[in-house]
Amino acid sequence: MAKSRLVQRISKSIKQKVYSGELSVGAHLGVQRIADEFNVSRSPSREALLELAEEGVLEQISNRGFFVAEVDESALADRDQVISLEEPPEYYQLSEDWLNGEIDADVTEQYLQKRYNLTKFQVVDILNAAARVGWAEPKPGYGWRLLEVAKTAETLEQIYKVRALIEPAALLEPTFRHDMTFLNRLRDEQKALLDGEIETLPADALSQTGVRFHESLTSLADNAVYSMLLAKVNKMRRLIEYRSMIDRKRFYKQAREHIEIVELVIAGNNLEAAHLIKRHLSGSFEVKSPIVSKH
Repeated sequence: MAKSRLVQRISKSIKQKVYSGELSVGAHLGVQRIADEFNVSRSPSREALLELAEEGVLEQISNRGFFVAEVDESALADRDQVISLEEPPEYYQLSEDWLNGEIDADVTEQYLQKRYNLTKFQVVDILNAAARVGWAEPKPGYGWRLLEVAKTAETLEQIYKVRALIEPAALLEPTFRHDMTFLNRLRDEQKALLDGEIETLPADALSQTGVRFHESLTSLADNAVYSMLLAKVNKMRRLIEYRSMIDRKRFYKQAREHIEIVELVIAGNNLEAAHLIKRHLSGSFEVKSPIVSKH
């Protein structure tokens, strides 16, 4: 049976703290301490620590507990790999198998249960998540169909075209709220990236900073349709970019442009901010397109 999403979340969070240096070599991690931190029972806490010990992230010493081990160079390289656990790993494994032609377009729940060693509930959960994003749909009567939209690099270009329509339009909505507290917080988050977080945040967390900035800024338009569409295409983008390696250097340019955009909005110049965000999205696509095409 696949490891529970809870155990994976705990182990991943601990691993990120080790890679970022928040947990130093030799730091002691007790089962009860981890259970208290994540507000869980001792069982998933211990399972996560054992998993990390098997991976070499922690060292288990008899009668003493778990301690942070030395991080080797290959592990540090892995910190730049984007592997999100917002959905269960099997969700991404299914998408990879579909992308690589390992499974047919038409599948049944029973087939997926057997292939990925999952329960019926887990399979239905994964398929429903895929349907919400738009790359799977139930067939009339029986079974599911996986859609071509998840298989093409061209989808990424289409996503950025949609974003280039939604996000500038959101800035120009008459209902746009110039919430200065909110806008200043967005700017401060981007400044924190430039002040060091670009180099220390784990790959998934760093990748999510951009998503959060754009979705937060769009939310100020008070247009539920814009927000819904942007959230949906971002989920599809995350699926396409899954297991890509982030380039930390490009985040410096991204953060500086984000600051410029939000400062224009703070100054009340939403029109110029809309022009800039369109150029910003075009530049982001040009950077990511060749990377995704290699997948």
